[in-house]
Amino acid sequence: MLSEKEKKQIRVVLEEEQKRLAKTSQNALAYSMNHERNIGRDSIDESMEEEIFSTEMRLHDREKFLLGNITKQLARLKAGDIDVCEECGEAISFRRLLARPVTTLCIDCKEQSEREEQAAEQAGRGGFAELGGGLGEGEGEAKISPGGLEE
Repeated sequence: MLSEKEKKQIRVVLEEEQKRLAKTSQNALAYSMNHERNIGRDSIDESMEEEIFSTEMRLHDREKFLLGNITKQLARLKAGDIDVCEECGEAISFRRLLARPVTTLCIDCKEQSEREEQAAEQAGRGGFAELGGGLGEGEGEAKISPGGLEE
């Protein structure tokens, strides 16, 4: 259970980050509103400009997602359950919350979640052949015969 002093520290961190992200969000909105396409420029310049704009928008989307998480954590703080793991119900340490104020999982559940993500990622890298869709030995290979190519 967090003390009132600890809750206040976490609230200050969350609110400061919320203000910073809100300001960044306003800047991103202004950037997207003022984004003009300059006609007559070469394709390389246009391509670079579009890539920069795309990157800015992806960053804005990530910040918007983080802003939602901060709002959720402020609500959990108000309800008094910010230090309760959403997965197992165990306590989340003050040090963990201070380091990562938007966390909703205790360290054990987070590590388990990361192991599961990594296992799923590894399974996904196996490619087409592991799913049974690969070619058998000798299948799909071109062979040269005296009459030309055969499949």
